[in-house]
Amino acid sequence: MTPPVFAHGNLRLYLLALLDERPRHGYELIQALSDRFGGTYSPSAGTIYPRLAKLEEEGLVTKSTDGRKTVYEITDAGRAELEARRPELDAIEDDLTDSVRRLADGVRAEVNDAMRTLRAELASAAREAKRAATRTPASAAGGTGATGAGATGGTGAASGESIRAVHEADLVINEFRQQLRTDLRTRAHHGRVTAESVSLLRARLAQVRADVLATLAER
Repeated sequence: MTPPVFAHGNLRLYLLALLDERPRHGYELIQALSDRFGGTYSPSAGTIYPRLAKLEEEGLVTKSTDGRKTVYEITDAGRAELEARRPELDAIEDDLTDSVRRLADGVRAEVNDAMRTLRAELASAAREAKRAATRTPASAAGGTGATGAGATGGTGAASGESIRAVHEADLVINEFRQQLRTDLRTRAHHGRVTAESVSLLRARLAQVRADVLATLAER
């Protein structure tokens, strides 16, 4: 379904704008639209080609054959209409930018939530290790002083190692989040953040969390 940004007549206007950049064949136009909308809108051939045929009928574009491909090119009349409707085109571009920005914000929110959850799990594991270090095992209480000290000392060392590991993991998580946020902002500016990117990120972060928790359970 055509998204709200393409009110009546707006898709044909945007097709003219794409052809004003350079001649393209039908698939290139479909791909360009998908790229501009960050993968959130990918029109079908049944949507694009009838509009191209109408533009050709109105003398706004011409088509030629390049091997097995049909290439469309804007005409002077097409450029004149594009210029006359420039304010409408600018409004479409503004809506497009807002749409991509909202998608990028959603990805950042997913990253932040996943990172907070992972940090909470690691912190919980560290607290549990610290509590275990302060408890004197019953067997140690009934044994020799040397045995009890050795057991407590060993547990305390393990607790200290665990706390250091949590601190290091927190640094790694923060570094990853900052790097990914920078990457997302850069890609979003060019319309390259897609819904597939969000799905992949969610799945991979869930898998990382599961893998980390599995190592904690083993210990």
